[in-house]
Amino acid sequence: MRTDLAVIGAGPAGLAAALAASARGVRVTLVDAAPAPGGQFYRQPAAGLGAARPEALHHRWRTWERLRDGLAACDADVLTEHHVWCVERTPEGFTVHALLGPAQEQPAEVRARAVVLATGGYEQVLPFPGWTLPGVVTAGGAQAVLKGALVVPGRRAVVAGTGPLLLPVATGLAAAGVEVAALVESAGPGRLARHGPALAGKLPEGAGYAARLLRHRVPVLTRHTVVRAHGDDRLTGVTVAALDTDGRVRPGTERQLPCDTLAVGHGMLPHTDLAESLGCRLDGLTVAVDPEQRTDVPGVWAAGEATGIGGAALALAEGHIAGCSAAAHLHGTAPGPAPAALKARTKLRRSAAALDSAYAPPAHWPEQITDDTVVCRCEEVTAGAVRESLDLGAGDERTVKLLTRAGMGWCQGRMCGTAIAGLAGCEPTPAKRPFARPVPLGVLARQHPQEGLS
Repeated sequence: MRTDLAVIGAGPAGLAAALAASARGVRVTLVDAAPAPGGQFYRQPAAGLGAARPEALHHRWRTWERLRDGLAACDADVLTEHHVWCVERTPEGFTVHALLGPAQEQPAEVRARAVVLATGGYEQVLPFPGWTLPGVVTAGGAQAVLKGALVVPGRRAVVAGTGPLLLPVATGLAAAGVEVAALVESAGPGRLARHGPALAGKLPEGAGYAARLLRHRVPVLTRHTVVRAHGDDRLTGVTVAALDTDGRVRPGTERQLPCDTLAVGHGMLPHTDLAESLGCRLDGLTVAVDPEQRTDVPGVWAAGEATGIGGAALALAEGHIAGCSAAAHLHGTAPGPAPAALKARTKLRRSAAALDSAYAPPAHWPEQITDDTVVCRCEEVTAGAVRESLDLGAGDERTVKLLTRAGMGWCQGRMCGTAIAGLAGCEPTPAKRPFARPVPLGVLARQHPQEGLS
């Protein structure tokens, strides 16, 4: 397929970019791995489930309706269940390589003059003893099965970690009939108070979640953390403890909470694999962009969580700006003004920075990890093995990987990279991967048959 603009990712940023560019006369192809547009934020239940009130599990439903209706009315091509594993630069522009369907074995290509990367983010989970037990899920995972399949992960849940995602997860589970034993948040109220002016716009949303927690009688334990999950064949409970002002567990504050589900998360990390393989400059862990959301690679824009975790509203603003800029570039004109989006982006980036600071994980979380705790689930590498590699001279993620295989499994370090960095005492760094997901060798062989062995 040939198009003018390929937008990769159909979450809020990708939808906004596709609609903005299509409205300006650009031929747009929207590519996404999910069965339907919306991303994680606007994930919908399958049509066959016959959900009577899908809006009950969503925030900003009217915004989704506008995006959905706009997409149906515009001329953009929407390619779902296309798992993009690489974007290749060509003399004519770019080739987007994808794998089709759940099996991800059949290849597909989209050739485009320009690309918008709206690849979103993924959850960060810091390990603790027992975190690999059945019944322990990520906060976003619990939300995904609830929104997409109308399934609850258990009957009695603890929601724990840090970050604003815990609020909709706890209230969503409670509304679906799950007994939420506690919302365990490692940040304290004082952290949020210090960022009061920047977070003023978030107060109504936060008050709404607080009211729902009260209505469902969900206890909220601030400045607490899960120190251990219990069970043999599956989760039976967790031990939580209070944290001091330095982020260390306060001895003597431990208590057990029986539960069959633990939904845990410690914020989000940007998906930058495609940007890295294209050679886009990164700013720390995020894709670096200019005021028009352009990367330093000509013809490539980025928007949403890939450029910094900031939530759906910020992603919408950035996506709109990227779509307007890409359309102007393709038409050979100056970017059209988007003053409302520019103003919203400035304000929302300020709020995002405040939330990132307020919800930082406890500074001393590695101290809670025992040597027998599995850190890399794919390769079954323990914290003890990582610490032994440090004694052998490892001081960064890459060297730990070479000595222990931590990060060499199916997830390619997405689940364990932050934990390895924390144990090694270094800052997390983006992993340089040639492909964004595993690719069958047969697909690679078909890409360049002339380079095969004779």
